[in-house]
Amino acid sequence: MRDLRTMQANGIALTVAIPNVPIREKWGKGVEFMLSCIAYSVGFGNIWKFPYTALENGGGAFLIPYLVVLFLIGRPIYYLEMVMGQFCSRGCVKIYDMAPIMRGVGVGQSLAMFVVMTYYTPVLAITLYYLVSSFSSELPWSKCDPSWSRCIDSKDREFHNTNGSQSLHMNVSAELFFTKTVMHRAPLAQGLGMPDMNLTLCLLASWLVVAVILIKGIRSTGKCAYFLAIFPYVIILILFIHACTLEGASKGILFFLTPDWSKLFDPRVWMEAVTQCFFSLSICFGGIIAYSSFNNFSNNVYRDAMIISWLDTFTSIIVGCIVFGVLGNLAHVTHKEDIQDVVRHGPGLTFMAYPDAIAKFEFFPQLFSVLFFLMLFIVGIGSNLGVVTSIITSIRDRCPTLENWKVASLVSVVGFSLSTIYMAPGGLDLLDVFDNYGAKYVTLTLALFELITFGWIYGVDRICRDIKFMLNIETGKFWRICWGILTPLVVAVILVGCMVQHQPVAVPKEYNLVGWCVYLLAVIQLPLWAIYAIGTQKKTGLLNKVRNAFKPTKSWGPENYHTRESYNLYMEKVRASSDAADESNVVKIVYRRIFK
Repeated sequence: MRDLRTMQANGIALTVAIPNVPIREKWGKGVEFMLSCIAYSVGFGNIWKFPYTALENGGGAFLIPYLVVLFLIGRPIYYLEMVMGQFCSRGCVKIYDMAPIMRGVGVGQSLAMFVVMTYYTPVLAITLYYLVSSFSSELPWSKCDPSWSRCIDSKDREFHNTNGSQSLHMNVSAELFFTKTVMHRAPLAQGLGMPDMNLTLCLLASWLVVAVILIKGIRSTGKCAYFLAIFPYVIILILFIHACTLEGASKGILFFLTPDWSKLFDPRVWMEAVTQCFFSLSICFGGIIAYSSFNNFSNNVYRDAMIISWLDTFTSIIVGCIVFGVLGNLAHVTHKEDIQDVVRHGPGLTFMAYPDAIAKFEFFPQLFSVLFFLMLFIVGIGSNLGVVTSIITSIRDRCPTLENWKVASLVSVVGFSLSTIYMAPGGLDLLDVFDNYGAKYVTLTLALFELITFGWIYGVDRICRDIKFMLNIETGKFWRICWGILTPLVVAVILVGCMVQHQPVAVPKEYNLVGWCVYLLAVIQLPLWAIYAIGTQKKTGLLNKVRNAFKPTKSWGPENYHTRESYNLYMEKVRASSDAADESNVVKIVYRRIFK
């Protein structure tokens, strides 16, 4: 359909046909966008993943690389994605109207988000299981079940290492509760197994919460963001104060905050810092682009990006202090000198170490257990909303006539069906496979191509002009250097380093092969969509088709028709006033692309 509008040109009335595209839904208020981004970015990446990643990389030794990477990579990409999403009001696939030949980047990111969606909600379901269990008269993981052998009660505050080497093979009841009662853990070599019914019901409840919020659209998400973004900080403050008062907490917090300078020369620590930065801020997944695409065109996205990125950093440090304070207390009551000997690494830091520590609390352990898992559940909901919204946005950008509730319902049903596999005895091992190949590697690979597309194909110079037109803000040299040189260079080095130092996940070979297939499925979208973009160009001749596929489409620009017309006039004036380009000197080309 087309909308007929009358316009004046040289005193003559002209009727112009304007494509009648459904107007994109907007946030109710600007603050709802910021709170939704906080709820999305400040989530599992900070509370579930950050503490055990820090523990695996030496505590304070990890903190400095993480902060450096956050400053040079995290914040520039976060601001860039917000700017571009708001400028064009498109999701992570449609945004590549700026360079159709690179549309495969957005499709690949959507596939990565789909993989993340399938395993984020199961973690949410496990959290809900613990939250419900916390209301028991006695925490169910505080005492050993008679069927568990070589078990120590987690509520025992004074376990002394008096049994020599035999005590090294003992397990606390919180760990056995997680592995035997909750997950029924079994090696993936024995097969995936059947999903646990109790966990599946928790998974269903989690998906229902997500679906109900999303069915009503982005305004519903914005209204829920007031609670999802603010209330967790109330709980974090309570837990932080309590953690600081525990015996031995200072030792754990000092371990977290004191850097081991020799670790700064370990490439693995820097690689982990980069991947954690991506998960912590949720960048290069498409969620930030999707959320900002629902903004009003003139929203001060620079302010929002700075507030959210600094708040994300602050939250990671505070949560790290809480977890390491509790680990310090755990080391104190179990008479262990090394914080890293207190608990196994990985997700167990959340679902084994913290319940074990809470069981040792002298007063009101149920209260603190409810607070902790309620906080984890709420931030998990916020993270899941951003992940699923990105997928819904990609689908509706492609098929704008589809109603939101239909797409949200379909995605939720498919997501729930696939998520049940992680509720099986071998589910967590499978989660490690998809997290490693389908999220970590895919995200780093496509992040590099995203930065190349934004910074070099579209151009840092044009991005800065878009910002000037949209926000009337001059972009400083720091952002230009990061977007054009520093950030893509660091991401490329880290990606190569990850591939060179790759170690298969400790599961049967066929599962690693499945992981690589998921990676290839996402990455192969690059050449497939490039071929499609070239083939659909109206120009004649292969070379002309290729050149045109690198250029923005005619519809590229602001969503509003009149704003887009003003933008096109603005760009024509910029081109008319600029000097002729000197293509003979590479240095001049690079300088013009970044600083002009």
